[in-house]
Amino acid sequence: MKYCSIRFYAELNDFLLRERRQVAFNHFFSGKPSIKDLIESLGVPHTEVDLILVNGESVEFSRQVQNGDRISVYPVFETINISPIVRVRPIPLRKVRFVLDVHLGKLVLYLRMVGFDTLYNNEFSDDELVRISANERRILLTRDRGLLKRSNVTHGYYVRATNPPLQLVEVLHRFDLFKMSQPFRRCLRCNEMLEPAPKEKVEDHLPPKVREQFAEFSLCRGCGRIYWKGSHYERMKNFIRQIQGVKFENQ
Repeated sequence: MKYCSIRFYAELNDFLLRERRQVAFNHFFSGKPSIKDLIESLGVPHTEVDLILVNGESVEFSRQVQNGDRISVYPVFETINISPIVRVRPIPLRKVRFVLDVHLGKLVLYLRMVGFDTLYNNEFSDDELVRISANERRILLTRDRGLLKRSNVTHGYYVRATNPPLQLVEVLHRFDLFKMSQPFRRCLRCNEMLEPAPKEKVEDHLPPKVREQFAEFSLCRGCGRIYWKGSHYERMKNFIRQIQGVKFENQ
């Protein structure tokens, strides 16, 4: 039986058994597994990993594990430039777009509320989620660790939090998106962009009190839903202000 010594760093420890967190431990194996297969056999999806050092040298996922190897596994780096050494993840996507699994239905609304293109359908199968993520170059957000272990998934993230507002903060922090958010630009229902709508264009579809009290409206060019700056808008605006720590000018 062969063995290697392996240690995972930072948030990658979330996926490990408690006794294996924050320490180097010996792992016994047979055959010639790749680094990717070994890491995922221990519970860590490959999409969470950005750098692997074997015996002090950077390697790719395809490198076969050898008897006695010393392996260090690191998560995605947000602030440290590691470009001179080999990253195992593909380069970041130019456009940040998401597709979410069935467990994150409430997070969908929050991501759309702050302006991010977010696909969701509670009837999407796992195969469909993987296909959409790959073909449309969308980041797959999920609460299913096994889904992120599929080889076709290149950009994905396991959401740790279970509370939707905290999930939003987690995702914005993980992908450094606070400055990229554009609140109230996207339809919460169908994900299409909103456009300003003259009152005379929508007034026949407004409740009487809304028609009397408001003059500015936005219209979803996809599903036709009408938006105005009522009490719900103010609550959402306060929520966004809290998570971003910024003041909005007249939206």
